[in-house]
Amino acid sequence: MPAYFHRLSADTFAPTELVGGGWNPDGQHIAPVLGLLTHLVEQDHAVRGGRLVLARASFDILGTLPLEPVTTTVRVTRPGRTIELVEAVLSHDDRPGLVLRAWILQAQDTADAAGTALPRVAGPDETESWNPATLWPGGFVGSVEVRRRQVEPGRALVWVRTDVDLIDAEPVSATAQTLGLIDIANGMTPRRDPREMGFANVDLTVHLFERPTGGWVGLDTTVSFGHSGVGLTHSTLHTVHGPIGTVAQSLTLRRQA
Repeated sequence: MPAYFHRLSADTFAPTELVGGGWNPDGQHIAPVLGLLTHLVEQDHAVRGGRLVLARASFDILGTLPLEPVTTTVRVTRPGRTIELVEAVLSHDDRPGLVLRAWILQAQDTADAAGTALPRVAGPDETESWNPATLWPGGFVGSVEVRRRQVEPGRALVWVRTDVDLIDAEPVSATAQTLGLIDIANGMTPRRDPREMGFANVDLTVHLFERPTGGWVGLDTTVSFGHSGVGLTHSTLHTVHGPIGTVAQSLTLRRQA
């Protein structure tokens, strides 16, 4: 099976060509990297015997990453039996490129209180196929299947899935698989042609109130550009069973030369 990363050691991973980015095909698309760090946080928690579940993952993107091996660290910054704050850092050549701060919370049965006013959306079987490679280069975009119902530039419902493993020969959770895809939201319904204006995101924060289930990932997405060079991509996150959380990405707007 193809994979986005090969594990070289306990804390070192080599990206494959399928991690190639949309803004720079010779650099890493940040989406699989988010999934990798999520997996490592979950793995660290499991080794410590924990039973908490991910509620929020906030990623800060500190710089670009070439398609070369990266190293990772995980540490608990706020330990607890029912609430923990965990930090994971991914670096290239001793330079941090991505930081994750994750809140993981106590799991308990609250089925009798479950519910949300977030609306359901049309499922992937009801949404038209779309090839994002007509707009974006890179190995990652070429590795995913996308369905899109666009209302207008900057507003669309998108479903995405992949048959590529996150890490070669290593099982990962549905949560890590899902978080390894959601950064794609920013490029699926651009307000402006990316050849004319750059709108790379400098962060991504996901809040979850239900657990991801794997497979198709739905993103009900709105892109907003402000008057001072700052933008926002906001998505409601869905499985085929309904909404499970939200995703927000801060954008730096730059006119292309």
